[in-house]
Amino acid sequence: MTYEETVQYLYASVPVFQHQGAGAYKPGLERSKALDDHLNHPHTAYQTIHVAGTNGKGSVCHLLAAILQESGYTVGLYTSPHLVDFRERIRVNGKKISKTYVVDFVERTRDFFEPLKPSFFELTSTMALDYFRFKQVDFAIIETGLGGRLDSTNIITPIISIITNVSLDHQKFLGETVKEIATEKAGIMKPGVPVIVGEVDSTDVLDVLEERADLVEAPMYWIGNQDVMQESYLMTTGEWYFSSSDYGQLFGQLSGVVQARNANVVLTTLRLLENMDVKTTATAVRKGFEHVIELTGLHGRWEQVQEKPCVICDTGHNEGAWIFLRKHLDAEMKHRGQARLHMIIGMANDKDVENILSLMPEKAFYYFTQASVERAMPVEELTGYAVLAGLSGMVCDTVEEAVKKALAEAGERDLVFIGGSTFVVADALPLFPGYDA
Repeated sequence: MTYEETVQYLYASVPVFQHQGAGAYKPGLERSKALDDHLNHPHTAYQTIHVAGTNGKGSVCHLLAAILQESGYTVGLYTSPHLVDFRERIRVNGKKISKTYVVDFVERTRDFFEPLKPSFFELTSTMALDYFRFKQVDFAIIETGLGGRLDSTNIITPIISIITNVSLDHQKFLGETVKEIATEKAGIMKPGVPVIVGEVDSTDVLDVLEERADLVEAPMYWIGNQDVMQESYLMTTGEWYFSSSDYGQLFGQLSGVVQARNANVVLTTLRLLENMDVKTTATAVRKGFEHVIELTGLHGRWEQVQEKPCVICDTGHNEGAWIFLRKHLDAEMKHRGQARLHMIIGMANDKDVENILSLMPEKAFYYFTQASVERAMPVEELTGYAVLAGLSGMVCDTVEEAVKKALAEAGERDLVFIGGSTFVVADALPLFPGYDA
């Protein structure tokens, strides 16, 4: 098969959560362990860092990868979902997995995995771990897909575990309360392996994480108790200024209010790595923060894709993310004075739509739409929820139509925001010049 045929075969042959949602979710580690056994445990050939969390894990993974590769290491990076190209999920030193390797992996493992019937994510995770061994990486940064305890990536034994934060998302699979969700995230903790915990909004969550850490005797480092950051603020350029204890002044390329928390997690991780004799230079840390997008191919985190009018894309798609996105949108519009805010919004059909819409700005004009995946909430249904939330605008059948109409209406000083769903951003990015996944 060609690469294109191989990817279509994967989409057609194994359940894809990105497309189907609940019908593709297969909790449990038995299939991942069977695939791992079949390939002779590729993840044992290198050191790993395991990252879970409701929000922020993608940014943390990419920042760590950028810094480690700038320090001279060969670094594998596994994240999900992809935006445009399947190969975005699996990178080594910023370069996507080769099309040839994807084809070869499927051909040589197909006879084994077809009777096993793994999910798309289980098979993709195994492909990543196998590819990293082939590329002889020094480190692999592994992002969980959903939860942690039963996530297919949880077969690894990392040198550090990270839980970026815990908030409501995927309640159908992980539990209805943040305490239940915290229990699932805490499942990535391994005996004796240090765990770094980012933002914690409730004592219930902290209690769950501390109890699990004590049970498996994993040293726990909560960023609320660390001194890695002396000062941080978002500059008018859209970059972050960080005054760090270990590396001095840093400038963060990733915008968005939430990136201060992510930087704290990354700096705490670097301090632990230094104690493990994993050396990173101040120059590498500065370059990693300043050039993470170019070094790793990260997209969709408060990403500006056009200047006049300013167009921002963000993949935040749950209540925790929108608490921060609302703050950033309010601050941005205050800075712009009399400018108007245009919101291109679509959502997946398994999200807490009412709570998320309640966090969106009332003083904006909305272009309600739906992405080109099965999981997209029908735009008519989304619009019904939006009306009840007091939001007004127009209905657009596709993301492309919404983008065209918003750009036609927006003035040069206006702000056009595109988000609500990873899939909406995925449909929008290729519409702008210069985008390269």
